[in-house]
Amino acid sequence: MLTKQSSSARKASGVVLGLVILSVVAASYTHVTKTAPAQSAFEDSKVGKLKLQPGFKAEHLYSPSENEQGSWVSMAFDHKGRMIVSDQYGGLFRLQIPAIGAASVKPTVEKLKIGSGSDTLEMGAAQGLLYAFNSLYVVVNNRASEKLPRGSGLYRLQDTNGDDQFDKVTLMKAMVGDGEHGPHSIILSPDKQSLYVIAGNHTDLPPLDAYRLPTNWKDDNLFPLIKDPRGHANDRHAPGGWIAQLDPDGKKWELISAGYRNAFDMAFNEVGDLFVYDADMEWDFGLPWYRPTRICHATSASEFGWRTGNAKWSPTFADNLPPIINIGQGSPTNLLHTKDARFPAKYKHTLLAFDWSFGIIHAIHLKPSGSTYAGEREEFLSGIPLPLTDGTIGPDGALYFLTGGRRLESDLYRVSYEGSESTAPVAAKPINAENQLRRNLEKYHTGGPNKQAINDAWPQLKNPDRFVRYAARLAVEHQPVAEWQQKALQEKDPIIATNALIALARHGDVAQKAGIFKALTSINFKALTEPQQLDVLRATELTLSRMGQPDAAQKTALVAFLDPNYPAKSAELNRALSKVLITIEAPGVISKTLALLEKKEGLDLVQAGGDMATASSDLIMRNPQYGLDIAGMLEKMPPAQQTYYATMLSAAKTGWTPELQERYFKWFRGAFSYKGGRSYIGFIDKARKLALANVPEAKRGYFDKLSGGELLTSNGNDLVVTNYPKGPGKRWQLEQAMTVVDNNLHSRNYQQGKDMYLAITCARCHTMRGEGGNVGPDLTQLATRFSAKDMLEAIIDPSKAVSDQYAATQFILKSGESIVGRLTNEDKNAYYVSQNPFAPDMLQKILKKDVVSSKYSAVSVMLPGLINSLNEEELKDLMAYLMAGGNEKHPIYTEKAAASPGK
Repeated sequence: MLTKQSSSARKASGVVLGLVILSVVAASYTHVTKTAPAQSAFEDSKVGKLKLQPGFKAEHLYSPSENEQGSWVSMAFDHKGRMIVSDQYGGLFRLQIPAIGAASVKPTVEKLKIGSGSDTLEMGAAQGLLYAFNSLYVVVNNRASEKLPRGSGLYRLQDTNGDDQFDKVTLMKAMVGDGEHGPHSIILSPDKQSLYVIAGNHTDLPPLDAYRLPTNWKDDNLFPLIKDPRGHANDRHAPGGWIAQLDPDGKKWELISAGYRNAFDMAFNEVGDLFVYDADMEWDFGLPWYRPTRICHATSASEFGWRTGNAKWSPTFADNLPPIINIGQGSPTNLLHTKDARFPAKYKHTLLAFDWSFGIIHAIHLKPSGSTYAGEREEFLSGIPLPLTDGTIGPDGALYFLTGGRRLESDLYRVSYEGSESTAPVAAKPINAENQLRRNLEKYHTGGPNKQAINDAWPQLKNPDRFVRYAARLAVEHQPVAEWQQKALQEKDPIIATNALIALARHGDVAQKAGIFKALTSINFKALTEPQQLDVLRATELTLSRMGQPDAAQKTALVAFLDPNYPAKSAELNRALSKVLITIEAPGVISKTLALLEKKEGLDLVQAGGDMATASSDLIMRNPQYGLDIAGMLEKMPPAQQTYYATMLSAAKTGWTPELQERYFKWFRGAFSYKGGRSYIGFIDKARKLALANVPEAKRGYFDKLSGGELLTSNGNDLVVTNYPKGPGKRWQLEQAMTVVDNNLHSRNYQQGKDMYLAITCARCHTMRGEGGNVGPDLTQLATRFSAKDMLEAIIDPSKAVSDQYAATQFILKSGESIVGRLTNEDKNAYYVSQNPFAPDMLQKILKKDVVSSKYSAVSVMLPGLINSLNEEELKDLMAYLMAGGNEKHPIYTEKAAASPGK
């Protein structure tokens, strides 16, 4: 499960993430810092690892994995208050859960029997469950197999004979797509009359009966298209992930919203507004098109701009909507609203967003902001580790949640409030005027043309509220274009005109191109605010993208209109201006853009992905398997704005001089020294190769070398590393590894052992003979205390024994937040915490007066299985190097193996 092919691919990057500690070794070392704050020893109980808000109590109810019932990833309560769950790779189970306060919390569990007569096929692999309309609705995410022959789709299960089992199975709609970006969740509408289904971007949008978002979607991006160099989602196109509404019998399906990457779940608040938790693409870390995990307000006909590769839309584009909050890196798995929870008033207008990777339930407190909302984030619950999969509010008002997925250890928990504050229901806040106006306009998104729509929507194209403007434009777009295209071209109000021209660019034919350019260049650009200027530039981009290049007269007018404003004073304006001006080959645009590319300060140093509610550094030690990717990026962050200009310049075919080309191609060589997500190097190389195609063939070899071509592997996805393991590797287990190593560490290859030590990045965190990092213990004298078996056990399963000297500590703050890092020092007033193993000297200061408590993490910050890339000979050479303490003259390199008896 779990949000991302991105996520599944993270496993492949484990070898390059870093060997942080040999935990079995660490136990023998003395703590060099003063004692940590008061705490119990390693807390390894199911509940003990949880960090809760004050007044809340957690109970561990059940461990399906301990009972050989799989790894549970979805849940729902039925009409009798029983819980129904699904194993990710198996069947459905039903639980009778004891009431809060009962003597025993252990539920009774039964595996459900599905079908009757000839229909006895197994049902499971569900990522969405909902009991409604006397039926269990099941969103199956599965590639049909002998064990689970039902493929992906929405199924309805019914009990028609009263035996309390589901004997009737109806396939309501088959879906093409499976895996971590397949069909996901299903929820009930606020009026309890219909259903909503959500699917990830590897799920084809099936034919539907109605579409609130018009189906004329395209990439609509002048940025040079570079698909993911490692192949992720390269065959996927708009509209990306989607949400559909359907009636209980599935007779009518309507598209509500689209443009998501891999949104796993959605939830309605108390007034019926819909919210979605969308996933990021962590291979894009550090790149200008990176989009963090985020909460989106999924209004009618909303589009959120996912496109493959680097074509993802900016939140500033007027034809999509921005999130209400960027959370940061993570793997979304569940979203719910607390309106039905027996929680204090503070949590009555709150979304709970589950992150699988870093084990956090984020509380997103919603506050009305015009027709939409602003989100404020709080850490509601966390655990290390805590691979959250699903959750819901039970009939008793408690929060129930599951952990597991990907065959990990799976558990069921309950969280209830037992503090002193009132948990009485809170009346829903009345819908404000802007929200109601937006809803009134959204009525024109369905039901076909309506002559009143233009009259009502047109004035709202200049409404100060962006979500209202969006709803108004979509109302216009649902009307026949012949009824409003002349009105758009003749509109004198610049704001109304801009939004109407965006609609016309999306729906008009090429015959309207000259009129659109004339109308756009008649606007007083300098008199507009920055968001309004960005909208004008977006209208221009859409026209160029859909209708083609301007003729000579139109080009002259466009250059005169835009060139005096470039460069601008903001990063977003410069991105939009460079995109349009390079596309139309404006004179002098290359030198202007190159000057911006070479800037080292100011607005060009913008954070990829924008502002985020979580600190990336705080995630590293919550889950080193994924966090060390972030650590590497933070150690040497790519300049996202420069990368944008460099990629855009790769589309410039004319206007170059030899001096400009020299400066430009030198930039690429420097760019390869930065660290980003797994696709960073590949994206930079793809842009470099697009640019090389524009230079004279006779100079191509020269510029290839100048730009760093020799630094790269043949596929361009990685830097050449001479000591990289040859493999083939394997998933080494202790017994298997010992069979290979035992009595075989003689006459080994010293240089290859050292190369493997460096290749799996042990030296990043450990010292060997005076060289290396200082995050973990010095390994020079390792063999004087520990055997090869001890070392292998620590490498293969580093969390089996973690010393408090090298463990991460979770500091619980008075604010309810927590900070995770390695305590390196303290004084009278503060703790000093290192959060990035690759930059251990960068410390965060935590004031002691802000700390309530702390506890050690039972998870080693060393990744498991770092030797999995090594073949047998490479493993033996590595172990010999460790046993020799890095000493080339150690006897292990000269002594012969002892002769076997009888030889």
